[in-house]
Parts: sequence; structure tokens; C-alpha cells
Amino acid sequence: MKLWLVRHAQVLAEPGTCYGALDVAADPESTRQCALALAEVLPHSAAVQTSPLQRCEQLAQALIGLRPDLTLQIDARLQEMNFGAWEGRPWSDITRNEFDAWTANFAGHPVGGHGETVSDLMTRVAEAFDELPAKPDTVWVTHAGIIRAAQLVHGGIRQVNRADQWPQDGVACGQWRTLELSLIPPPQ
Repeated sequence: MKLWLVRHAQVLAEPGTCYGALDVAADPESTRQCALALAEVLPHSAAVQTSPLQRCEQLAQALIGLRPDLTLQIDARLQEMNFGAWEGRPWSDITRNEFDAWTANFAGHPVGGHGETVSDLMTRVAEAFDELPAKPDTVWVTHAGIIRAAQLVHGGIRQVNRADQWPQDGVACGQWRTLELSLIPPPQ
């Protein structure tokens, strides 16, 4: 069994904007292209779970429209991290002191002063991961942060204490990667 980690298409927001939990739309043509490519490679009757944010729902709905054999479920645990007061701000306007406060307590600091902690993000992703069905393949239509967290959970890491432990290799908008779930190590 595989878990397909699919990132939403390019969003309709100014480049360089922090938009974690903001409900911004994705580019319709990019969404269509991603859905077409994904529809060609997904196995029959895969279970699709999507973040409730519209950029992901757009892709999930486009995919279901092309592949009626797929099932769809919305799962709030697949929503991107809430960046608190950083939401909607250009990344370049977030001060070094704000970043330093987060990285000094990477697991427990509420991002943007009142956003989510990395610990909370990891917990909800691990819960969703633990509930994956044994069959069929599952598709998560989600966000970059959730994909990185799922990769950690897949590797047996359920909490991250330092910023340098966070995966740097991301998935581009409209792209995906798969995880073989038969190879899951026990939780640490």
C-alpha cells in the first residue's frame, strides 16, 4: 500500500506571502493540469483525503471529476500549519527576532505569537497517519508542511525538537511523492 502525498497547485497569492492556514484559492489551470496527471497514475479505487482549505479541495474535486472510482473525504488534520500573526504577511517582513523565537523552541513555540506549534502539527499528522486504512492506496491532497510531517512520521519520528531536524526537501505545488506503508518502522 502507498500513501500519495499531493501538494495543491500554485496559489493565487502574491509570491513570497505566508499563507499557511489562510484559505486562498489555487490557480484553476494549474489545478486542472495536476488533476489530469494524477488521474493517470493513481490506482483504481484509491481513497482521497483532502485538507478543507479551498486550494486542496479544488484539486480533490477536479480529481474526483476525472476519476469517479475514487472516494473523497475531508480531513481537517491535513490542513496546513497556522502561522498566527504571520498569516498573509510577506515572509520578508517577518523579523529575524520572530524567527529566532520560533527556532529557539521549535517544538513548543506558537508560530506568529498565537499560531500552531510544531508539536501540535506533528501530533495531528501522526493521528491521521495512524488511521490510514490497510487497503487501498490513500491520497492526501494537502500542503508542504503536512507532507514534510508525514515523511517524518513515516520514518518513525513523531516529534521534532530542533529546526534542523525539519525536512528541507519539499514537494513543489502540483507535485507529489509516495510512501510505501509496508515499510513503516515502529514509533519512537
